[in-house]
Amino acid sequence: MTRKKNFTPYANEADVLEIGNLMLENRIDRITVSGDVDLTADKQGLQDARRLHEIVGAIVAALEARELPDQLPPPELKTVDNPFN
Repeated sequence: MTRKKNFTPYANEADVLEIGNLMLENRIDRITVSGDVDLTADKQGLQDARRLHEIVGAIVAALEARELPDQLPPPELKTVDNPFN
């Protein structure tokens, strides 16, 4: 099942798009894809495949429109004191 929702790649740290059990999580510097989806040979499978095609196309277009580094630097990690000690 496809949940209808606008998803602008790399726009925020909040949007999540679900297609079947596949989740695409929006971030400012990456899209995390996890889970799975069965693209069945029926009308629902066609609908899911079209939605997946649409969102991957939007991701590619967003990347092509940017000046990209060769590779992102590792994220900065911040250590905080344990409040339970």
